[in-house]
Amino acid sequence: MHTESILTHLKKCGQALDAEIAKGIGIGLQEVRDSLQVLSARKAISTCNMTTFKDGQPIEGIFCRIAGYIPTASPGRKPGVKN
Repeated sequence: MHTESILTHLKKCGQALDAEIAKGIGIGLQEVRDSLQVLSARKAISTCNMTTFKDGQPIEGIFCRIAGYIPTASPGRKPGVKN
């Protein structure tokens, strides 16, 4: 299983489709989907089924993110903050 590399990828990207994860870490889509099922069963990630369209063709995928993970704020000034 590639669960650790998927978690690392999601921490870096925040959230992603299964196809994006497969491309990002260089493994097959079915391997990613199998690993996502394991991570979801462990409640390490949140998933939802998603249909996107490319050139009018529907593409089924699994959209996921790390459960309970809040990324750190990026450095610099934030909109609406007055000093």
